[in-house]
Amino acid sequence: MTKRESLGEVLGGRRGALDASIPPLAFVVGWLAADQSIGIGAAAAVAVSALMGVYRLVKGGKVTALVVSVAMVAAAALIALHTGRAQDFFLLRLMSNGASALLWSASIVVRWPLLGVVVGVVLGQKTRWRKDSDLVKAYGRASWVWVLLQYALRVVVWGLLWWAGEVVALSVVTFVMSWPLVAATVAVSGVVLFRSLPKDHPGIRHPRTSSDGRGADGPSTSTAANQAAPVAPSVEK
Repeated sequence: MTKRESLGEVLGGRRGALDASIPPLAFVVGWLAADQSIGIGAAAAVAVSALMGVYRLVKGGKVTALVVSVAMVAAAALIALHTGRAQDFFLLRLMSNGASALLWSASIVVRWPLLGVVVGVVLGQKTRWRKDSDLVKAYGRASWVWVLLQYALRVVVWGLLWWAGEVVALSVVTFVMSWPLVAATVAVSGVVLFRSLPKDHPGIRHPRTSSDGRGADGPSTSTAANQAAPVAPSVEK
């Protein structure tokens, strides 16, 4: 039997999550070095984000990824400059993770679990996986891991530190809850995903459609008819 690949192998590496954790560290380093100057911290974060984006672009990255990354850091910096509170540099991340928790939860309820959407796009399946009721159920269970272990946990931890104004702790926790947390989430959700599938399932790369008799609408008519028909006793055991 072919060994099932891990979810981490499908979704790829940790580079994006690691890149997202460095600008906040640059902000706090600049903020501390300049006697808690939010302007210097913001400039340091935007500069580091731009340099990292250019480096990724040279290595074959996309221009849109560079623009989005720098824009997010610049928006966070503008919020902190506007409010005059250094902890508000992390407010945009806090809000986006809260929105992600709600969005992922809603996707599970309406049977469009976002983990399935993401994996379907990565594998080039589009929405074919939704014809497989086993995959829909498994992706739903695995998506709850992302809701609870990643987004909700971040909201709770970041929210408490933001409320207390712990800027340095926020930067440290942001780093810890970037690629290490993403790696843990991918690993745990992968275990939940594959254990939720029947043992005879061909895997996430091979959704079973209604033509297989195991699609979203249950067994096909021909399969049901065959199951209902009387079967002669077999001499084999």
